[in-house]
Amino acid sequence: MTDTKSAAQRLGRVLERMTRQTGRVAGTPEYGSWILGRVSESQQRRRVRIQLILTTVVLGANLVGVVVAGLVVTVTFPVPSVFDPQVRWITFAVAPAYVVLAFVAGVIWATNRVINNVRWALAEREPSQQDQLNTFFAPWRLSRVLLALWGGGAAVLTLLYGLQDTDYIPKVLLGISFPGIVVSASCYLFTEFALRPVAAQALEVGSPPRRFAPGIMGRTLTVWALGSGVPVLGILLAAVITLSMQIVSPTQFAVAVMILAVFALAFGFILMWILAWLTATPVRMVRAALNRVERGDLDTNLVVFDGTELGQLQRGFNSMVAGLRERERVRDLFGRHVGREVAALAEQQRPQLGGEELHAAVIFIDIIGSTKLVTSMPARDIVELLNRFFAVVVDEVDRHHGLVNKFEGDAVLAVFGAPVSLDNAEDEALAAARAMATRLRSEVPEVDAGIGVAAGQVVAGNVGAKERFEYTVIGEPVNEAARLCDHAKSVPGHLVASSDTLAKAGESESVHWALGGEVILRGLDQPTRLALPI
Repeated sequence: MTDTKSAAQRLGRVLERMTRQTGRVAGTPEYGSWILGRVSESQQRRRVRIQLILTTVVLGANLVGVVVAGLVVTVTFPVPSVFDPQVRWITFAVAPAYVVLAFVAGVIWATNRVINNVRWALAEREPSQQDQLNTFFAPWRLSRVLLALWGGGAAVLTLLYGLQDTDYIPKVLLGISFPGIVVSASCYLFTEFALRPVAAQALEVGSPPRRFAPGIMGRTLTVWALGSGVPVLGILLAAVITLSMQIVSPTQFAVAVMILAVFALAFGFILMWILAWLTATPVRMVRAALNRVERGDLDTNLVVFDGTELGQLQRGFNSMVAGLRERERVRDLFGRHVGREVAALAEQQRPQLGGEELHAAVIFIDIIGSTKLVTSMPARDIVELLNRFFAVVVDEVDRHHGLVNKFEGDAVLAVFGAPVSLDNAEDEALAAARAMATRLRSEVPEVDAGIGVAAGQVVAGNVGAKERFEYTVIGEPVNEAARLCDHAKSVPGHLVASSDTLAKAGESESVHWALGGEVILRGLDQPTRLALPI
């Protein structure tokens, strides 16, 4: 039972990750870099990827640090020389042995410690508060391991060289400790980068824990202190040591200061570049996502992977887009219920009870023999048939710039000229009615429908109560269209219009109609002359 539950939870998390992918444009690196893979990547593959990145970074950065330390103790401060006979066993035996041991220990110890801190993600289980804490402290814990190894090397080699000659102490201590601090800072930043996929999962359950240097300001000041402040401090200490001990000439001192300055500039630039890249990447992703939203792509979503204010920016963007999606969904739903034009009008101005008198054309369409139809078919088939019937009606009304005002069972009331006025509402209504009749005969041959068209002055507006109202049209043309619809059920073609409607139509539409006889419609005293399609 437990295994089944765990499997279900894992499946749920996989589906959740797939859902988070929805809407992301193909080709966009979700974590800001292709090196980090995609959200849908398996955890096993992600573990290999993180391990590979960390191993490469730790080896590369520390190798550069060892080279810099060697240059400092051999070139920057050439005296006392580490190649003197009494210290050669330290230079060529102890120092290389410690470097190799530190490399092996650093790669295995440091990287495995990071992997253990994010084991919850690789095991595909929900993170606890301690798991989240371990995730965001993992870069610092890796850096502590590296600082410990560099500090141990500085202590051991300074002690051994100092036992031979105390003049070795300042140069060895300075030459090893300061590169170690800068290397550790570099590895800290790269580890934050490598753990973005896991940090994104941890941020799903809550805000990041408070750290020693929180936020962008804390990260920037830390990098400045370690990338620029420490090297500059090293130059200052080198000057103090050189001037106090007077073991080098002025020329050698100038060369040493220049070399240390170059190192400071290079390391400071590298660390600040890494920091700038880590900071700019989330901002660029948000900017690109905003561009997609501006183009109308509301399915855009960002992976929140940064634990600083940038992560809050990413989360805020997702909340904003979710709100826009919900607003668009409500707008679409509102438009489907009341009509797009009515919905747009309600958005532009505050809806109020009441109406206005305007000129409009009306179509009323009703299925013939609907009672018999209901008793002769299963309910599901009736609904499917009605939906096909209504689809044709709505399509033609929309195509001719009208508004489907009501669905009344198997009947439809469509208005042309309200709430959006038309140059010639009669033309649009008559053309729509002809197109409906033609399409219904070919696309929905199972039913016949009467269609009546009338035009004139109507009152259009919101009718009901303050708590619940609807947009509708009231007037003689509405009643006349309903009566014409009833009459149309008994004439060939099942489509009639009033002669007044045809009289106000343009020539391009009038050629499709001909005047017929007069009839007295139900509920009316005066005869109405009909117009029939040719």
